Amino acid sequence: MLQDKIESQAARLGVIGLGYVGLPVACLFAEAGFDVVGVDIQAERIAMINSGVSPIAGKEPGLAELLAQVTPGKFHATTDYAELADCDIVTINVETPVDENHVPRYVALRSALRSLGPVLKEGALVIVESTIAPGTMARVVKPLLEESSGKRANDGFFLGHCPERVMPGKLLANLRGVSRVCGGETPETAAVMIALYRHIVAAELDAADCVTAELVKTAENAYRDVNIAFANEVALICEAVGGDVWRVRELVNKSPGRNMLQPGAGVGGHCIPKDPWLLTYAAREQGTPIRLIPAARAVNESMPLHIVELLESALAEAGQELAGARVLVLGYAYLENSDDTRNSPSAVLVERLRALGAEVVIHDPYVPGYQGDVVEMEQGCDAVVVLVAHEEYRKLDWNTLHTPVLVDGRRVVTDPARQSPEALFRGIGRP
Repeated sequence: MLQDKIESQAARLGVIGLGYVGLPVACLFAEAGFDVVGVDIQAERIAMINSGVSPIAGKEPGLAELLAQVTPGKFHATTDYAELADCDIVTINVETPVDENHVPRYVALRSALRSLGPVLKEGALVIVESTIAPGTMARVVKPLLEESSGKRANDGFFLGHCPERVMPGKLLANLRGVSRVCGGETPETAAVMIALYRHIVAAELDAADCVTAELVKTAENAYRDVNIAFANEVALICEAVGGDVWRVRELVNKSPGRNMLQPGAGVGGHCIPKDPWLLTYAAREQGTPIRLIPAARAVNESMPLHIVELLESALAEAGQELAGARVLVLGYAYLENSDDTRNSPSAVLVERLRALGAEVVIHDPYVPGYQGDVVEMEQGCDAVVVLVAHEEYRKLDWNTLHTPVLVDGRRVVTDPARQSPEALFRGIGRP
């Protein structure tokens, strides 16, 4: 019985996709005593993992050490799906993007299912950890796996959806300490999933059906997106009327039950820019009016362009046009202290600046190709724009920079009159 094999760590695990989710998941199960094989299509990544070197840069506490500990003993990686043939449990952790029309594009997910099906062990449990639109398990995963494997769900194999709840910089901490929803095709499957994840999760594990699990994950990220959009719109209002959004936020949050989030230069990453569209996709297809969530997306997508407006205004005040100006952009990752550039607001800003004729210099301490000395790179620049709150920027002595214009999209410069008195300053939500 699978649950007995799980409890004794005798079950063999497969993990498809060894990125920001799959790699730490594989490492944690290996640490818990399971034999784990990971599959990824990137041969270079596989080589790094098998040599005990983490392919994930940035500050990721404990991951490199854990990977070195579990390889080559309990965990190894491969590009060959055939090595999953003796796995009792297989988790799928691949990208699930949306296209320009906000329609889910499951190229990686479909490919994984088609490759897994022919080698799927009789009675195996397949768990999709990737975030997917409500209804995807029923409409995409189940029929495709039945077709590719020649087996029937809940007989020849079993299905579950346990969406990840991680973010770069906290991968292991989130996997261990944040609750999970274990959505099973049947209640029995959900119970087996809880028994499995109990080996690596110290928080609550809640049983549910698959569609509930799909809804919970996409709804929680849409919720955050809407709340960030509110903070961003209040910041725009503060700029218009001469208020300081940071002081307003501080005082709003003194009221019981209020938690106004931080405004900023945009929302990036793999999840929040797309998960609201995944949440609403099936309902939109059925004609359900969706108003609030698309409005929030529009606000957050506009913020990098608003930074361009602040920059253009400051340059004009300094007697300089944006066209021809040399601009140093600080930060290209979407998140502080990370190398993750997926859906980075900086990419939107840089593209817009270049389209308007500016010369752009990019610095990021974690992103290859953009590393260097900030002070040296700032020489000869007409403006500096802060897009990411990397720790390095928070510790920077701004008096060592002599740019005429400083624009801060993340409140890294908390006291511009003291920290950078020579610069003409603009900041999100600040007078």
